[in-house]
Amino acid sequence: MAKDKKTKIVIEGITEEGTIFRPSDWAERVSGHLSTVKNQRLHYSPLLKPSFKDGKRCLIIDMELQTLHPALYQHILDFAKHNKLRICSDENSGEKHEK
Repeated sequence: MAKDKKTKIVIEGITEEGTIFRPSDWAERVSGHLSTVKNQRLHYSPLLKPSFKDGKRCLIIDMELQTLHPALYQHILDFAKHNKLRICSDENSGEKHEK
């Protein structure tokens, strides 16, 4: 079975007007919904994690989140739309992810 090319979406920390979204830790806060703590270290879920794109904070969402946690997926999209954040497909699967 071929995997859909659009397996991830990116919510950028830039508004439609081009301003940087605040607070600066917004992506970590949103990612915290699925994070776990093990040995006193925070571990982000591969379905939802903070990252950087072009030097700016963003949120990487695996499309599997829509199936496994549909309410959370919709809540995050509503948050992005309400705050007028840029939403696009992840074209660079090799980008560095924050730990």
